[in-house]
Amino acid sequence: MFTGIVTDIGEITALTPTRQGQLHRMRIACRYDRATIADGASIACNGVCLTVVASGVEQGRTWFEVDAAAETLAMTTARHWQAGTRLNLERALKIGDELGGHIVAGHADGIATIVRRDDLTDMARFELRTTRELARFVAIKGSITLDGVSLTVNTVEDVVFSVLIIPHTLNVTMLGGWRAGGEVNIEVDLMARYAARLSEMK
Repeated sequence: MFTGIVTDIGEITALTPTRQGQLHRMRIACRYDRATIADGASIACNGVCLTVVASGVEQGRTWFEVDAAAETLAMTTARHWQAGTRLNLERALKIGDELGGHIVAGHADGIATIVRRDDLTDMARFELRTTRELARFVAIKGSITLDGVSLTVNTVEDVVFSVLIIPHTLNVTMLGGWRAGGEVNIEVDLMARYAARLSEMK
């Protein structure tokens, strides 16, 4: 589990497609302490929970490797990642950690498309379009995770919703580089999903 609070920016330094494109092995450089990364650990990369299969240090910089399988490549922006791609990173939540965002599973539900960016004073407002299937879980003032960042929904109109990004988030995540036409990973709020399911069962 995660909180949607980014703790580092990683960079893909190597990407190797294997098994006829059905599995991508990625090496990601980061600033985490190598001693704290164990094989089998979960790290959210742009909101996608991936499992560490190897780690080490090269030229004084920590790296870890993960595999993105066919489902991940089909459902998320991971299919577009390449060497040089920079990613929002978050380590898995530990008992006793501060829950600064909201409960995030790291299981991206799909992709949202940025349809508009408005630069305000020190802030940015984004409008994004999602699928009708996911739009029913998006509510005004509700939580949503975009590229691994916990955000609050400002407005909703049919399948388009907006978020307002504060200066700190623009500075410490990759959201500052978002542009109209870009694609981002979306994970809807778990509580919204379960509430909808309970309603359907009545």
